[in-house]
Amino acid sequence: MSRTIPAVALALGLAATGAAQADDTPAKQLFGAARTPAAMEVRSIGSYARGCLAGAIALPVNGPSWQVMRLSRNRNWGTPLLVDFLERLATAAPKVGWNGLLVGDIAQPRGGPMLTGHASHQIGLDADIWLTPMPDRTLTVEERETMSATSMLGPDGKSVDPKIFGKRQLAILKLAASQPEVARIFVNPAIKKALCERASGDRGWLRTVRPWWGHDFHFHVRLQCPASDPACKPQDPPPPGDGCGAELDGWFKPPEEPTKPAKPAKPKPPLALKDLPPACSQVLLAP
Repeated sequence: MSRTIPAVALALGLAATGAAQADDTPAKQLFGAARTPAAMEVRSIGSYARGCLAGAIALPVNGPSWQVMRLSRNRNWGTPLLVDFLERLATAAPKVGWNGLLVGDIAQPRGGPMLTGHASHQIGLDADIWLTPMPDRTLTVEERETMSATSMLGPDGKSVDPKIFGKRQLAILKLAASQPEVARIFVNPAIKKALCERASGDRGWLRTVRPWWGHDFHFHVRLQCPASDPACKPQDPPPPGDGCGAELDGWFKPPEEPTKPAKPAKPKPPLALKDLPPACSQVLLAP
């Protein structure tokens, strides 16, 4: 029985049998060209930064308490698990004083490396959520493309601006980090520092919130690999403790002067299809 092979797969020489020819074509070109999901059983294949996504579904661009931003990127795709999580988080957000979610990048229709931006977001279990609450009206398409997210940092870049980052931001981060399916939440080190200083009562959720450069205008939610999905490669759990104190202080130390190498290091080539799990070729070939 014949089947339709996506034009992107044919153009890059993928055989009709489903086997990929070993080439060095950047995987981001392949997956960035796919506009629809693979009609396959849902699977997160590989790791967060080296994988792909089968059977994705889209987060609706509008919901009772969320709106998707940057619609032209077509990156509002994820596993049903992640879409359900975002909808539940959005529903619960008003209960902690957060009006609703402005959702940024999730994943491409078939996951994989992106043409621009993230190294991760490849298997449908990562999502960016703005640290600006949703307005009380539906944004226009143009506004979703041009509206800028607000940085939470002060002028020194080492602390938050208390006029911008307040109780509401702390509350939505705590709510998200307290969900059992969340593996990590990435925020700017200055935001992590503010959470360490302001959190009271149970501090267990702070372990899930990890510092990473950037992430000053949004937080990045990463869900755990489902136990029912053996193709998904999990990340090691965060270290024990709340991640505050000396562990966090290291992010604010001046960087050491790098030793000048004898020869400039060659930039790493972008991931090619052959660098991803073999099953990702099947994802590209799927109708």
